[in-house]
Amino acid sequence: MTAQPGSKRASGQSCPICGKGSEHRYRPFCSKRCADIDLGRWLGETYRVPGPPAPPPESDDSES
Repeated sequence: MTAQPGSKRASGQSCPICGKGSEHRYRPFCSKRCADIDLGRWLGETYRVPGPPAPPPESDDSES
């Protein structure tokens, strides 16, 4: 297999989405597709950073 210019394989790393070898250009992913899948998971709140629950929003209701 010949590498295309600018697409060096990162040694010892595999793509966290599909498991293929990662490409230097998209590290830690193997392609733009896998990078976009990961971004979509963050934006769709599939991934979450653990922490304490957020406090309820304060209301601006001055008539109470």
